[in-house]
Amino acid sequence: MDAWLEPFLDALGHKARRRWAPVYIRGLYGRTERKSVQPIAAELTPGDYDQLHNFIASRSWDTAPLEPILVRTADQLVGGPDAILAIDDTAVLKKGEHSVGVAPQYAGVVGKNANCQVLVTLTLACREVPVPMAMRLFLPEEWTNNPDRCRRAQVPETQQKPRTKPELAIEELDRVLAAGVRFGCVVADAGYGISAAFRRALSERGLRWAVGTVCVQNIYTPDVTLSWPKAATGRPRKHPVPSDDPISAATMLKKASWRLLTWRTGTKGALRARFAAVRVRVADGPAMRTGKHQPGDEVWLVGERRSSGETKYYLSNLPPDTPLRTLASWIKARWVCEQGHQQMKEELGLDHFEGRSWPGLHHHVLLVMMALAFLQHLRLAAAPERGKKAPQRTAAATDAARRTPSHSRAYSSDRANPMSLLSVLARPAQATVELPK
Repeated sequence: MDAWLEPFLDALGHKARRRWAPVYIRGLYGRTERKSVQPIAAELTPGDYDQLHNFIASRSWDTAPLEPILVRTADQLVGGPDAILAIDDTAVLKKGEHSVGVAPQYAGVVGKNANCQVLVTLTLACREVPVPMAMRLFLPEEWTNNPDRCRRAQVPETQQKPRTKPELAIEELDRVLAAGVRFGCVVADAGYGISAAFRRALSERGLRWAVGTVCVQNIYTPDVTLSWPKAATGRPRKHPVPSDDPISAATMLKKASWRLLTWRTGTKGALRARFAAVRVRVADGPAMRTGKHQPGDEVWLVGERRSSGETKYYLSNLPPDTPLRTLASWIKARWVCEQGHQQMKEELGLDHFEGRSWPGLHHHVLLVMMALAFLQHLRLAAAPERGKKAPQRTAAATDAARRTPSHSRAYSSDRANPMSLLSVLARPAQATVELPK
């Protein structure tokens, strides 16, 4: 691990920080019930709690120099045309009101509003191997409207302006793109996909995307036309008028042809659902006087009917000749992002941080992502066929469309689990840790 961490430690620079970072990561691998500063210090550095706490909480060092190294590391592990970039968020439940960014807001972990922090995440993944690259705290209005509260939590001034989650995700996307990450498609759930500005931002960057949407999303048929009718009196029109009225996504798919597809084998057997896809133009163009929007670019509208009776809807700008199986495989690949979140919480203490400040939280989050990246490094070294170097895989999307999607392969119990490596890295009698003097 020390050799693997060397690029990160070089970016930290300061001698004491170079020593404390590996200590903290070993603490994240440890067997303590909580992975916060105090239990880690008690387990690994008795009597040196103050120094470890200062390393995590201090605003004297920034995560920015280490972040592009993490992105390049993720790209080396799983990057390539077969990879996905999953944009999502994860909630950290909290009590009280002093932890930075905490507020009553939706928490997917409990399926309702709760007092929590929300981290917007970007995860690079190939097959069932997720490598989180970016996590940034979302600040709700209760914080952005209260500069004093932000100042007490040491929120940088550049981060205090109001941003929606999609806007924050695009900022982080630009950062990882600048670092040279490679992937074939951006995937996101409806929380991001319903934003026309978010979809437009992805297209403007030349990216392929497949995102969730809602059943009431207004849709036009692909052959809709725009005209400029002339009124007998009054001012001339500023915008053209569509030849047809938009209809909902649910209505558009009522007469579509549905096919039963299997995309992956899970622990309880094959995962399958019925899918349908039609070409449409989303009503996300300029607003008209009626309050409706003009048709935008032509995209795919995809429906998924699950065995439970629930129907999900998606939009994608993949090419018009993309087979239905390929559309479904990209859409369903997002599950691995949630797996990464779960692993970081259950095994590496992502949600165990007990500090209140912006720097402390982001230091902890960065080290947790580094810890998981190292586990994935060991995992792929032990089973390289899971990553991008598998010889049977090809970069051509059309070739990939003619065979079963790669992530439909079974995740059987005899495969190496990345978290099983914790039993090797953190034994009851751990090796002596070299501590700062």
